[in-house]
Amino acid sequence: MLVVRLDDGREWVSNPERVDERFVPASTSKIPHTLIALETGYANGPETLFPWDGEARTFAAWNQDQTLATAYAHSAVWVYQQVARDLGYQTMADWIERLGYGNADTGTPADLTRYWLDGPLAISAREQVDFLSRLARGELPLRGSTLSVGKSIMRADAGEGWALYAKTGWGLRNGAPDIGWYVGWAETSETAFVFALNLDMPDEAARAKRIPAARSVLAALGALPADKVPGGPNDASPQRTE
Repeated sequence: MLVVRLDDGREWVSNPERVDERFVPASTSKIPHTLIALETGYANGPETLFPWDGEARTFAAWNQDQTLATAYAHSAVWVYQQVARDLGYQTMADWIERLGYGNADTGTPADLTRYWLDGPLAISAREQVDFLSRLARGELPLRGSTLSVGKSIMRADAGEGWALYAKTGWGLRNGAPDIGWYVGWAETSETAFVFALNLDMPDEAARAKRIPAARSVLAALGALPADKVPGGPNDASPQRTE
């Protein structure tokens, strides 16, 4: 895990040898993909509707009509595959490069609906933090309205004087443990703490550790209230479907 405090650049790192190792972004790519959908005008806001095609997929929450906001919250892969198909390979490739996201490698047109799931797109924890820092500061080449709506979709939790913007990711790997992500930033009245956590997920128990582990670190740094760690005695945080 890597955490960077934006006002002074101070870093906290766990396993420094791993923070520069690249992995597929999986559903954390829904952050730039959501911004691309908004910036291009493909989506006109969080309530943009994506009718379900009736095909039963992995998670029950996917098997219904989605808005852009619910597709992000539920990690509905089929919605973002539809966005990629409709916008086309060149538009997606151009925007991923323009946003400076990870290695910015979207492969070939044959990879259009899988490049963030299977590669060749890859990103490290440090690159996640770099991208998210530019997003949190409003430094990406995007309209103000795109940034505002994108942040509203990303918001995972909030309270008096603080807000958390985040996304999980689950990257499948053949012959190796799956990769789990939790990335985003926590804003306080004084500053923002940008973070990226990734871990190997050999089983369901490991998958469940992503959000509590990251939130525990953020709470210890004063970026989140101590009672906002999932699983704690006062946990009332919304749970996201992977």
